[in-house]
Amino acid sequence: MAQPAKPAAPGAGRAAIKKELPERFKNHKHVWVFIEQERGHVHPVSWELMGEGRKLADKLGVELAGVVIGVPGAATQAAAQEAACYGADLVYTVTNDILADYRNEPYAKALTDLVETHKPEVLLLGATTLGRDLAGAVATTLLTGLTADCTALDVDADGSLAATRPTFGGSLLCTIYTLNFRPQMATVRPRVMAMPDRVERPLGRLVEHPLAMVEEDVVTKVLKYIPDRDSTKSSLAYADVVVAGGLGLGSPENFQLVQQLASVLGAEFGCSRPLVQKGWLPADRQIGQTGKTIRPKLYIAAGISGAIQHRVGVEGADLIVAINTDKNAPIFDFAHVGIVTDALHLLPHLTEAFRRRLSPHIRDRIAS
Repeated sequence: MAQPAKPAAPGAGRAAIKKELPERFKNHKHVWVFIEQERGHVHPVSWELMGEGRKLADKLGVELAGVVIGVPGAATQAAAQEAACYGADLVYTVTNDILADYRNEPYAKALTDLVETHKPEVLLLGATTLGRDLAGAVATTLLTGLTADCTALDVDADGSLAATRPTFGGSLLCTIYTLNFRPQMATVRPRVMAMPDRVERPLGRLVEHPLAMVEEDVVTKVLKYIPDRDSTKSSLAYADVVVAGGLGLGSPENFQLVQQLASVLGAEFGCSRPLVQKGWLPADRQIGQTGKTIRPKLYIAAGISGAIQHRVGVEGADLIVAINTDKNAPIFDFAHVGIVTDALHLLPHLTEAFRRRLSPHIRDRIAS
């Protein structure tokens, strides 16, 4: 339902379609951000989206609203207050005891009814497990377009949301417009957008909306909540220093060179998509459009070519150091520091140099 278009400025054809929008769409105003929370904890992607939503709302000359769905109580109130501190002009809330745990039916019902009542023109959600499930259900129910896993959001001169995402396996970027439906929906993965500054400010308008559903209406039941206690999972998305390897390492045994450097730096380690496809590393270590998006202060890429699929996952890093034998590798187009050499020879020397120079005390503070 979302219609692809060229990333360039809208042409006459697209403008003509825009003019034919039904009169009822004029009632759709404002930019909304779904504030994702589970068991009292707000996912950071919500605040990243608030920063992006603020830019879109200012360009459109409309208000930015946060949407909080959960149980009545302090946690929901705190999430609403935080939304104000990250730029929300107003906050919509839907609270009910049956919203304690995420289930698609009640959450989709709550958000769909809210949209149909207050009619936003743009609705943004995080491309998390929860956000993807909810966004698909809401877009289907509302019969509107949804652009998933966006890497950039903007507004055209005619007010259309321009949502950019990789396509054709990550080899191209395309900008998608939802011209004939409202709201215009998009999901954005964690760490794609920069975290905005938090500014202490009072909560403005708070609009409460009832949930038109009771527990008996919900087919899915939560029997038991079991928290994930797997301490081996990566925390790539929020690491300050990341070292990653690609096919240029030659063999899975050589990947230990990346891990050794990461250990000395107190960093996380990751890899490009081909290494996961070959079974060298688990999927939670993959960096890129179909893996983790990262925004570290330092990113060292060893033997990674730097295709678009990988680029969109790392270009938010403050400093990118690329090591590759191919001087024409795409990664050198966006790396801040490029080293044309064999990573297998350089990595051990880097590791030893950092080991000599970094005391444990300094290493612990490298990201500060």
